[in-house]
Amino acid sequence: MAEELTPATPDESEEPIKQRKNGLYPGVSDELAENMKSGWADTELRDLEPIPQAAETAARRAALSARFPGERLVIPAGNLKTRSNDTEYAFRASVEYAYLTGNQTEDGVLVLEPEGEGHEATIYLLPRSDRENGEFWLDGQGELWVGRRHSLTEAGTLYGIPASDVRELAGALREATGPVRVVRGYDAGIEAALTDKVTAERDEELRVFLSEARLVKDEFEIGELQKAVDSTVRGFEDVVKVLDKAEATSERYIEGTFFLRARVEGNDVGYGTIAAAGPHACTLHWVRNDGAVRSGELLLLDAGVETHTYYTADVTRTLPINGRFSEIQRKIYDAVYEAQEAGIAAVKPGAKYRDFHDAAQRVLAERLVEWGLVEGPVERVLELGLQRRWTLHGTGHMLGMDVHDCAAARVEAYVDGVLEPGMCLTVEPGLYFQADDLTVPEEYRGIGVRIEDDILVTEDGNRNLSAALPRRSDEVEAWMASVSS
Repeated sequence: MAEELTPATPDESEEPIKQRKNGLYPGVSDELAENMKSGWADTELRDLEPIPQAAETAARRAALSARFPGERLVIPAGNLKTRSNDTEYAFRASVEYAYLTGNQTEDGVLVLEPEGEGHEATIYLLPRSDRENGEFWLDGQGELWVGRRHSLTEAGTLYGIPASDVRELAGALREATGPVRVVRGYDAGIEAALTDKVTAERDEELRVFLSEARLVKDEFEIGELQKAVDSTVRGFEDVVKVLDKAEATSERYIEGTFFLRARVEGNDVGYGTIAAAGPHACTLHWVRNDGAVRSGELLLLDAGVETHTYYTADVTRTLPINGRFSEIQRKIYDAVYEAQEAGIAAVKPGAKYRDFHDAAQRVLAERLVEWGLVEGPVERVLELGLQRRWTLHGTGHMLGMDVHDCAAARVEAYVDGVLEPGMCLTVEPGLYFQADDLTVPEEYRGIGVRIEDDILVTEDGNRNLSAALPRRSDEVEAWMASVSS
């Protein structure tokens, strides 16, 4: 990486641009500073169109306005976070901010100011980096270092919201009067400006509302989720094609292969890829991905592509590394498949959210009793939760801009709620027999199986968004053979 510079004599009215302690240039001559101010073409973009989801983000802001009349609402994007010394993590805007604006740049803030019976929205952003004070080429976040920002005029066109300079916002918020709420946890400077104007309880109400607003997806969101799933299916195909190379290296080859698809077709992976081979499949969130990939064992691949608009898929397949299930692997896999089938069948409008979980858990409990691993009857097993030694986790979750979407929603609106058309959730039962579990026969130990699909609730039932990826054991084997041939 190159290193930043600094002006020798910054303008007294501005904060000096920070100089790297061990930079090779001690300063900037007056002649060079003057030279850098001129000779640049006009690059303003004048033929922009609003982003595709502009109508949807406007409707979301209208719903927010109606819920909190007469109150100032402040929703920050967040700031860059240091990874090490002077390098930062890749930025991802807060879900609340991106959901309401479609914008994804650091330091942005959406403010809804009460006006009449509604609100006037303004998006506060950093403007183009300054060429007069040298920021554009001297500052570590200047245009020549990290790329061009949109001008405020361009941003206003793209997002359908008037744009202002975010550097003036903190001062304005300190002077503001009247009730105000802020989404906490993303921008310490904005929160500090509001410290004597907000309460934790009122701010939590705002966060909960924005979480519950995402429970039912609009048509744009459904389209993005399908796009994410389609890319994810292609990523799984990519992995099957290189299993021989993974055997020669490690689980990292699988992770890297899927990541390439995510970066080429999307923004990123939606979460850390779980590429768990052999007994690692029994570790629910195995993301180290540094283990061996061996023929004859299973690979549990839990991965999802995130689109450029932040919507993520979340799909799991458990694959025989050599392309064929052994007898015991197939027995366990088929039990999980049967449980998932029962769970998916329970997803429909008007059903309780818990129904799909209960349906899947019942099937798994029945198999565990049938195999003699736990003493029945099944009702006793379920009442005491004895199946959980091997099923471990819940059978699914809401899906959207967060892989575990809507997490701040009230319990009565989420896990104790009722399914509605437009909700999207995962159905992902699993069985995990730990390598050191002495309560099961040796042949079970070290086998972990999870099957996960992304299910959209429709008016008349459900649609499996990830149906293009085979699930039944014989279909998985046939698919792997066709893909790898």
